[in-house]
Amino acid sequence: MAIVYDTYQRDEAERLLPLLKVDDAQRVIAVHEGDVITAAQFLAHVERVAALLPEASAAVNLCEDRYAFMVAFCAIALRGQANLLPPSRAPHAVEEVMAAHPGCHVVGDRPLAPAPERYHALPELALDAAVATPAAWPSIPALQTAVVGYTSGSTGSPRPNAKTWGSLDASTAGNLRMLQQAVGEQFAVVATVPPQHIYGIEMSVLLPLLGDVQVHSGRPFFPADIATALAQMPAPRVLVTTPVHLRALVASDIPLPPLAAILSATAPMPPELAAQAERCFGAPVLEVFGSTETCAFASRRVTADSRWSLYHGVHLHPQPDGTQIEAPQLDTPAVLADIVALHDDGRRFELCGRHADLLEIAGKRASLGDLTRRLLAIPGVEDGVVFQLDEPDAIGIQRIAALVVAPALDEQLIVDALRASIDPVFLPRPLRLVASLPRNETGKLPRAALLDLLARRTVA
Repeated sequence: MAIVYDTYQRDEAERLLPLLKVDDAQRVIAVHEGDVITAAQFLAHVERVAALLPEASAAVNLCEDRYAFMVAFCAIALRGQANLLPPSRAPHAVEEVMAAHPGCHVVGDRPLAPAPERYHALPELALDAAVATPAAWPSIPALQTAVVGYTSGSTGSPRPNAKTWGSLDASTAGNLRMLQQAVGEQFAVVATVPPQHIYGIEMSVLLPLLGDVQVHSGRPFFPADIATALAQMPAPRVLVTTPVHLRALVASDIPLPPLAAILSATAPMPPELAAQAERCFGAPVLEVFGSTETCAFASRRVTADSRWSLYHGVHLHPQPDGTQIEAPQLDTPAVLADIVALHDDGRRFELCGRHADLLEIAGKRASLGDLTRRLLAIPGVEDGVVFQLDEPDAIGIQRIAALVVAPALDEQLIVDALRASIDPVFLPRPLRLVASLPRNETGKLPRAALLDLLARRTVA
């Protein structure tokens, strides 16, 4: 038995997977500043950048332009190095990641001042129409660590998660299968999320590398910019976004070019928002379920069904304090903090909440997610979140707090509105009005930022 296992390990260590699954030199892989970029041109850029990188085991990838990120991402991987993706671009976050990976360097697409140690700015990526078809298409060992991503910190301190190229290849197969069933074999992507986030990598970096997909190089933020970016891409178009960005897009009333689908993640999609978006833009709103630890492994169209459909090869096993998951992209089963109920012989599931999200006070139960949903349903509330504080009060209960963006309301009016829909033991105390919530680039709310804002607002 040991001999068989050793042979498997050796074979797996030697297995190579392509950097580009579709080996068509003229396939359009990206649209950058209005110019189409073919696979051959892309590989020429990757090879040029790879030759300039220093010897190291890893590199922090700070490129902001999505195409520049893709070039650096692949160049770093082809040099046998891991892409390090800090939870934010803040200097202290970059320094912490570099301290955890001695000898690493940093790659970016623009000058930085001050710049991190061992910082290298990419050269200009000029397009050459005369690029020849590659003599050999590059590949990467399946067991090579391609990415070390960090959790957002929404439930505590950011944690590193390493991904091999084989794992990313397997998870992308599931995403491609899901999207191709909805929009067809070929499609174009515009994403409002940064490429450094695992959701951004999955849906706007790996899809064009491992599928017949082209991506817009920008990260449009304002509704008018999103409309412009979509207009530069061919149909069928997929908009990769978040509930926060989608809410602003719906409120803007700016028309968009025809969409084949809207894809969302990073936060629960309110059914009301999904229905509004589908009416506004005439495209299905699809939601994917996953995490930095697991990548995406399920999807749903929330306006049609509240239950999630698992990707091929994924199996869930409910446990008292969470759920065990087996998936093609995981070497060993992982445990999620989410509580689920299985349906249809385990092919679909209903999310019942997170173990850490569940509250029990005075023998009564609720969930932070449901409390936040009820807060957001109050007319006049533009944004808000309900969360539990760390320190217990005088009788040993961890209090519940809320931060709310509602310019036309006062705090007592919001509390009274909540009182009509939830048990008094779960009313947030304190509840504070704020100008905006401290959301990161993907719309998530780091717990440390919430606690800091609450403390400053309470003192004020």
